[in-house]
Amino acid sequence: MAARPGKRRAEIEGLCRRHRLAIRELDPGALSRRLGASVHNGFGAVHRVSSVTRSEGDLELQVLLEDIQDPRNLGALIRVCEGAGVGQLWIRDRGSSPISSTVAKTSAGAVEWLAVERVVNSTRQIEELKEQGFWVYGAAPEGVPPWELDLSGRVLLCLGGEGTGLRRRTLEACDARVGLPMRGRLESLNVATAASALLYEAVRQRAKK
Repeated sequence: MAARPGKRRAEIEGLCRRHRLAIRELDPGALSRRLGASVHNGFGAVHRVSSVTRSEGDLELQVLLEDIQDPRNLGALIRVCEGAGVGQLWIRDRGSSPISSTVAKTSAGAVEWLAVERVVNSTRQIEELKEQGFWVYGAAPEGVPPWELDLSGRVLLCLGGEGTGLRRRTLEACDARVGLPMRGRLESLNVATAASALLYEAVRQRAKK
């Protein structure tokens, strides 16, 4: 916090002590840098998300993300996944944006409803899910269109970072590559937009089934 002494500050400090939350004093400039464009009024909180239970999600439709460095892209991806009914989201910890206030705001609150877990190793997580009967599809420009694949069963969709895509080892661990045909002049779509198109094809197939 960076707020001046007063009734509001005393109230927040009392709540922190009651719930055994650590309090850290920062100068206003440092607090603004940490919270970005968020309006903080001299106060901020760090909320660490590891896993959130979402009972209505489809646990047979899961997504793995790696190297999503832009927090707004990550927030948009979380919003798309929650909207499509994804049951579990895995995020490769190294190289990815943390779950920040910007991510939470861009997700329109979806981060509170979607089960999110950060993992150390993408290929290890893929192998574990394969053992559970999941078919794993890696998003890549040269991939097969999603409507030519069976996305109605246990599916893990893997998506990579902005401009770089999935790591080589991650792609090699996938059962197949899935992509969207580009019929205009652009070579690719924003990762959140691509995720939306891919996931809603899975939603269509699953609804039909």
